[in-house]
Amino acid sequence: MDDLRINGERLWAALMELAQIGATVKGGVKRLALTDLDKQGRDLVVRWGREAGMSITIDQIGNVFMRRDGTDNTLPPVMTGSHIDTQPTGGKFDGNYGVLAGLEVVRTLNDLNIKTRSPIEVAFWTNEEGSRFVPVMMGSGVFCGAFSLETAYAAKDTEGKTVGEELARIGYRGDQVPGDHPIGAYFETHIEQGPVLEDADKVIGVVPAVMGLSWYDCVVTGMEAHAGPTPMGLRKDALQVATVIMQEVVAIAKRYPPYGRGTVGMVQVFPNSRNVIPGEVTFSIDLRNVNDELLNTMHGEITAFIDATREKTGLGISLERVSYYPPCPFHPDCVGAVRNATAKLGYSVMDVVSGAGHDAIYAARLAPAGMIFVPCKDGISHNEIEDAKPEHLAAGCNVLLHAMLERAVAVATAV
Repeated sequence: MDDLRINGERLWAALMELAQIGATVKGGVKRLALTDLDKQGRDLVVRWGREAGMSITIDQIGNVFMRRDGTDNTLPPVMTGSHIDTQPTGGKFDGNYGVLAGLEVVRTLNDLNIKTRSPIEVAFWTNEEGSRFVPVMMGSGVFCGAFSLETAYAAKDTEGKTVGEELARIGYRGDQVPGDHPIGAYFETHIEQGPVLEDADKVIGVVPAVMGLSWYDCVVTGMEAHAGPTPMGLRKDALQVATVIMQEVVAIAKRYPPYGRGTVGMVQVFPNSRNVIPGEVTFSIDLRNVNDELLNTMHGEITAFIDATREKTGLGISLERVSYYPPCPFHPDCVGAVRNATAKLGYSVMDVVSGAGHDAIYAARLAPAGMIFVPCKDGISHNEIEDAKPEHLAAGCNVLLHAMLERAVAVATAV
């Protein structure tokens, strides 16, 4: 079995065909969750699954599970998957690669008439991106009980359309209760969405964990005044104080290498006028770390700094923690299966902690899980110019094939 390889040309062709649905002028993809284009993408992948002999199950949040039976169907399936919805300016590979790599594994097993003891399933999860509907990773989140089906159904897009209505409209509001679907092990193959593998000239990233994150909304309140007549020492400049806090966000992250992250990605200045001292600044704070103790330390440091800044400046400063999930270490058995497969195949490899969220985080709450990363050009993702080499995508899929076979157990070659 060590010489088994997937068909890289077929995988690439499937990726390029799916990328035509919602294709953009710049070479990317815009296929937002539960739109007509999403329905077209779903229909295509489901058709491919059926053509590969797989049975299809759709749950009430629209997650799709494509199943290849094993010799013992009482065993829970070894599952792989990702998502096919994209960002408004998305690329061809984010999510789509993980789904179609799973399909290619099944096609390869079919080509070689290889049976497995456990069933194999390929999943694609609803609204992973969160571009049209919030929260992100919606389908896998409902599946694992992170939030309720009712909450998800009620989520609205900017036009007031709800998830529940749109699922029904496109024909993907299924019957199975989310989570009423066992998983024996879960693997997700993904482009890295960062520059680490490419910079190190490695083909495979073994993902031991996903960083936890803590998100905040911070509001600094001062007083608007004329920029000319007001002396510097008599100002209540909300932006000047806000930038001090922003610099501390970066400083905190730098104190906890190598996995400390600190980002201010959204800033709103009021009244946002050239000759008016800003009276109010609202901004986001994003802290991340792979170590939960350190993430909590970072949380304590930013709250203490803001308390001290409030006392020192006399300005009103509020800080609200709006989102938190802890780091997600993946299961040693699944991480080990990825390591074993990579060693068997002889690919260059390194560990890469994921800084981005993935459906595998929620799957890991229910079953042993692991991830496989491959490089993407310049580390760019969530962008129409997102790109990856066909040979790297094939390598990741080969690792997926062997990791899944380690868990599902190849038992026979059919006659």
